[in-house]
Amino acid sequence: MDMTSTAKQIDFYWRPGCGFCSSLKRGLDKLGVERVEHNIWDSKADAAIVRKHANGNEVVPTVVIGDKGLVNPSAGELLAFLADNAPHLLPEGVEAPQPGKVGRIVGRALRS
Repeated sequence: MDMTSTAKQIDFYWRPGCGFCSSLKRGLDKLGVERVEHNIWDSKADAAIVRKHANGNEVVPTVVIGDKGLVNPSAGELLAFLADNAPHLLPEGVEAPQPGKVGRIVGRALRS
C-alpha cells in the first residue's frame, strides 16, 4: 500500500560537507518547504534508511515521503513529486514547476 498520500512529514537525509545537500536545503528553504532533517553520520538507523532507498549506497541527499524515497532530487523534482503524491505537504501558495518535454517522458517512464 502506498503511504505517500498520508505521509505526515518530509524526511531529509544528509551529511556534513555534502554540496548537493546544501544546495537542496537552500532551495527548499527559499520555497518554505518544511522537513525533518537527519544527519546520516549521527545515526546508523538513518544511514540504513538511505541505503534502503539508494540501492545499498549512502547517497545524499535522500528525501523520503511516506514509503517513497527520492535520491538526490532537485527542489523542482521534489515539488513535482509532492504535487502529484502528497500535495498536503506543499507550502501554501507554492506550485510545482511544470516539467519540460524530457521531464514528462522521464515521469511517464518512472510511473510505468
